[in-house]
Amino acid sequence: MNWDQITGNWKELKGKVKEKWGKLTDDDLTTIAGKRDQLAGILQQKYGYKKEQAEKELDAFTHALKS
Repeated sequence: MNWDQITGNWKELKGKVKEKWGKLTDDDLTTIAGKRDQLAGILQQKYGYKKEQAEKELDAFTHALKS
């Protein structure tokens, strides 16, 4: 699944995102609205990830959705 598909299906995928990153609030998920860069920023903020780590996590998440 590519990020455009994730953005298009954001309402359905918010639960999976919250399951993976439980520190994210419903408000965070609403604000992000499926935007990868905003999700990466929130992950950096809430989890203390460096930018590279956040990108790596998002790539792994996207890959896992394909399965």
